[in-house]
Amino acid sequence: MKLSHEDRASIDFVLTLRRRWADAMYPALRAQYDARTKERGPRDRKGAAPVVHALPSYRWFAWMERGSQKMLWRAVSDAVARNGKARAVPAGPARLELDASLELPDWYTDWDIHVQPGGVWKGDASADVYELGAKLVMLGVNDDYTFHRAFVQTAVPPRDYRRIVDLGCGFGKSTWPFKRAFPEAEVIGVDLAAPCLALAAERASAQGLDIRFRQADCARTGLEDGSADLVTSTMLVHEMPRPHLEATLREAARLLAPGGLLRFLDFTWTGDAFRDVALAEHGARNNEPFMPGSMGADMGALCRKAGLEDARWVAFDERGGGRLERLEWPERPEWHFPWAVLEARRPA
Repeated sequence: MKLSHEDRASIDFVLTLRRRWADAMYPALRAQYDARTKERGPRDRKGAAPVVHALPSYRWFAWMERGSQKMLWRAVSDAVARNGKARAVPAGPARLELDASLELPDWYTDWDIHVQPGGVWKGDASADVYELGAKLVMLGVNDDYTFHRAFVQTAVPPRDYRRIVDLGCGFGKSTWPFKRAFPEAEVIGVDLAAPCLALAAERASAQGLDIRFRQADCARTGLEDGSADLVTSTMLVHEMPRPHLEATLREAARLLAPGGLLRFLDFTWTGDAFRDVALAEHGARNNEPFMPGSMGADMGALCRKAGLEDARWVAFDERGGGRLERLEWPERPEWHFPWAVLEARRPA
């Protein structure tokens, strides 16, 4: 999308505002918390929450997070309204499988997730808004999707995959790197949102990528038992209610062939009480109501219950290092998500 000078200026303003929220307001709030707690701070987020809420900068920090998110979507929506175009029918190798009879679940449609007005599923413009807005949500550091490439390159073992299934693929940014890395594999992206899938297919075809994009519930994909060697997702786990998360893990186990791998990129608690408070309350300010519940789940136990084994979280450094060996992140002063990879496998 070619943006006008006016649209670019508006988006750049919001992006700069969000960066200052992350690299100035968050460290200031942290400094106030450390000064208040010194060596005897609360050990968990429940104990830390009232301390954080009483800090002088907290209300400004909280307001700026939600306020800048609203400004983000307003700027992006205006840009798409002025510069967007009709969705093109894929002319390349990507395939689009839409299900007109699919009924979207209430937990998915009742919330404007990420505070994006109308969600990502209402029309073609919704997908365009999501695509442009996703770059701002990542503070402009993922414009060429290096984040997703690092996940594929560092968290997915190199081997011969017959079929790779990407759950919650959105507009395809998490799916394209799999086809590039494993061109011989059949790659299938699954999502509920028809507009996002249509955009994903258009973008994949423009890149010459033969990918199937299938509209289905991640807990009921309709794909064959034991047909996948890898089931993956990116930023999906924290956006589902607990029962649906459990059903999705069962579906992943059903899809995997013996010895097949599960690799989910998402968030988990850090053990730093202050940071975990900021993360938990991010869910409320960002209209992600299921985030605290899904993050509080014992994913190892849920994976075992679903029929998977060797489940564990390892840290992920999105700045380029990718997957780390343990659940420990490099020290950084600015606000950033505690990205982590959930690893498990189907017994051989």
